[in-house]
Amino acid sequence: MIEFENVAYSYGGGELLSDISLKLSPGSFHFLTGPSGSGKTTFLKLCYGALLPTSGQVRLFDRDVRSFTRDDMAMTRRRVGVVHQDCQFLDHLTLADNVALSLTVSGRDHFDEMANLSELLNWVGLKSRANALPAELSGGERQRAALARAIIMSPDVILADEPTGNVDWEMSQRLLTLLVELNKMGKTILIASHDLALIRSAKSQVQARVLRISNRRLQLAGADL
Repeated sequence: MIEFENVAYSYGGGELLSDISLKLSPGSFHFLTGPSGSGKTTFLKLCYGALLPTSGQVRLFDRDVRSFTRDDMAMTRRRVGVVHQDCQFLDHLTLADNVALSLTVSGRDHFDEMANLSELLNWVGLKSRANALPAELSGGERQRAALARAIIMSPDVILADEPTGNVDWEMSQRLLTLLVELNKMGKTILIASHDLALIRSAKSQVQARVLRISNRRLQLAGADL
């Protein structure tokens, strides 16, 4: 599904990631940890083709990302939902319109899809906030809206970059529950997080593998997590 083979990535003349090999299998659940600046966000960008490796090979759905045309990449991005650390919305659009934007752009904003949007907003607990503008949303509502936006195209993989970094523990648990439910539906989940309490909570609910970036390399974290 997503596979790294001896991948390295350099930036500004220095190597940020080195000799990384990994395969994210369908239906797996992974956490990615590491200190600030270790390359977690860069790793996620390599996962969905926003960055290309300096060396080695990244394969998305059995194809080398370097072989993708612009159209290929656009189609592949529909299969990978991304929740960014700093979730940005269009301020003049309502929450519902922001979430549905990818449907509109892809020409799929017909009646059935809009019905699915209503169900999705209800699932993330935002149906009553559908007409709210981004400036009116709390931090937790923004994070749930970002998750809804990432999964509206029904992707096979969900990548989340510190999705609970700006919310309290109760909201972190709510977001985690949604991600666990997605995993139980068969979605592959990869969450970058430094929150060890969140990781421990997840491991009590789902079979999660914890990866750590240390000294530019990817390691399997120990049982202490």
